[in-house]
Amino acid sequence: MTKMVVVFSNHDDAVKIRNLLVRQGFSVVAVCTTGAQAIQAAERLSDGIIVCGYKYSDMIYRQLREYLRDEFEMLLVASHHLWSECSTENVICLGMPLKVNELTDTLEMMENSMARKRKQRKLVPRERSEDEKKLILEAKALLMERNNMTEEDAHRYIQKRSMDSKSNMVDMAKSILSIMRD
Repeated sequence: MTKMVVVFSNHDDAVKIRNLLVRQGFSVVAVCTTGAQAIQAAERLSDGIIVCGYKYSDMIYRQLREYLRDEFEMLLVASHHLWSECSTENVICLGMPLKVNELTDTLEMMENSMARKRKQRKLVPRERSEDEKKLILEAKALLMERNNMTEEDAHRYIQKRSMDSKSNMVDMAKSILSIMRD
């Protein structure tokens, strides 16, 4: 479930929106009245949705958007005449007066989009550090030397053992090196 931060300059409005979202089953982790508070709340999250008004005491929504990481999306709740400025990336606008079903439908759509993005990020392999690459190469070299394996066979061996033991290749390479060097 995607975590949400509610940001409105009027605290009572922010609390009402939070209560509405919580009743609809959404996970609201913070209620803020300034952009700085919202930024602090967002820093504790890996991603999320910011549900906000147009202006706060310290900044406007566009400045807040600039401070947020790309993993965050923003739902701007504002009157229609302010929408012309709402052309920033990762900002979706919803008009006032607010209709509950439009709000919940929009947030569900945003949650689904974020879930797809999370899945895509997980599919991208993490780049290994030079030390990690070196460990894997050492383990492969040792397997090739002692077990008369090709480089491809040694790589496949480390890969299969790491999958079987539910560990990563670097940990398996360390294990192979410690066992075979003793």
